[in-house]
Amino acid sequence: MESNKSNLKVKFLLPSIIGIILFMIPVKYDGSWTICVKILADFIGSAIGGILPLLCVIIVTISAVLSTIALAKPKFITETPLLNDTFACSPIWVVVRDLGAVFIWLTYLGVATGENDNGIIHMLTDGGAGGFVLGDLLTTLVIIFAIAGLLLPLLLDFGLLEYVGALLTKVMRPLFKIPGRAAVDCFTSWIGDGTLGVMLTCNQYEGGYYSAREASIIATTFSAVSITFSIVVLAQVDLMEYFGVYYLIICLVGVVCAIICPRIPPLSTKKDTYLVEGRTMPEDIPAQYKSSHEYGMALALERVAGHQGPGQFLENGLKNAVGMWFGVLPTVMAIGTLALAIANNTPIFEILGKPFLPLLQVLQVPEAVEASKTMIIGFTDMLTPSILISECQDVMTRFIVAVVSVTQLVYLSEVGGLILGSKLPVKLWELFVIFLERTIISLVIVCPIAHLIF
Repeated sequence: MESNKSNLKVKFLLPSIIGIILFMIPVKYDGSWTICVKILADFIGSAIGGILPLLCVIIVTISAVLSTIALAKPKFITETPLLNDTFACSPIWVVVRDLGAVFIWLTYLGVATGENDNGIIHMLTDGGAGGFVLGDLLTTLVIIFAIAGLLLPLLLDFGLLEYVGALLTKVMRPLFKIPGRAAVDCFTSWIGDGTLGVMLTCNQYEGGYYSAREASIIATTFSAVSITFSIVVLAQVDLMEYFGVYYLIICLVGVVCAIICPRIPPLSTKKDTYLVEGRTMPEDIPAQYKSSHEYGMALALERVAGHQGPGQFLENGLKNAVGMWFGVLPTVMAIGTLALAIANNTPIFEILGKPFLPLLQVLQVPEAVEASKTMIIGFTDMLTPSILISECQDVMTRFIVAVVSVTQLVYLSEVGGLILGSKLPVKLWELFVIFLERTIISLVIVCPIAHLIF
């Protein structure tokens, strides 16, 4: 009995430690801090970079074709669980995937990208819209999804989430109204990448470990921006000397938003319903356990005892990767391209930002008019506000916009697109409301602090 328990502990600890090293431990590589999974993805990406755009085109095209065919419910799709889960979706999402295919082909073939072409197709496919989404986002995401998807079972399948959940439920539940196991999602996002956090959350929701409300909160509140990307934003506004205080403010705003947003609509109105019943953990430690550590270990060993070995590991990893490839990449291509085309070629986001002008003036933000133009455009892409404000002469204004653009969190070109393309129960208008809430909370916190710093 003891020997069997020791074997289970090894099966719990070894994969979990490898997963933590790969996804959560920051390492310094090529002059910047990152994680091993990102290093591996970058290495593979650089080795096969020439074929990545074509690979993305093929994936998005297959998704559009099979999703359209799936509307007719053919047996080869409905009777194959992997195909059914990946391609069976509502008509509106079929349209989105079809749009993604149209945009990616127009972009890949270079249709109407001449300098003198100012037509609609040019607006959709140039370097600021479709060209950016295909060349910079999708070619990165396609590798991240493959590597991370295949390796995520190290974090998911061997008891780590059960153990962490038992340890942290008493902290996470009262503060943020979510299970303790969500701490793993947050930490993975914070150190690694927000897309990894969304992938974790999707997996846990589809497995029945998170309710609709919990999954919505975690995806929109805890899929934090990585340290690496925060550095990119601050460098864009030429304020790297303030990185220490900058990131401390981001963490502070993130915690405050995570406390407030789950307690107000639309997140507070989400129901505690599950896609799969009976998987959620109890909130209290059962009487037979002396501590949360002992209870967490018991849960972890129970989980690992039910694992069926390498075959199940590969099956779960493949399912993760395929779901993200064919479900999310087309959505990012469609929504990201449209959002950036609108942002780059119309004054819509500048007009939408005007209601923030009175608030910015009350908070005494210098060059408030310029700052207001960046407030809503962050919903399309996180880097765009820092690009727009980089020419601003006032240091405080650039600093405030750099903080807010990161803490707004929900942007369509990546994290928002991932959420919309997944099974997570969050609608587009809800994402926008959450984005507005986070923007207001961020401004109210960062502006007074910025006045103390500058």
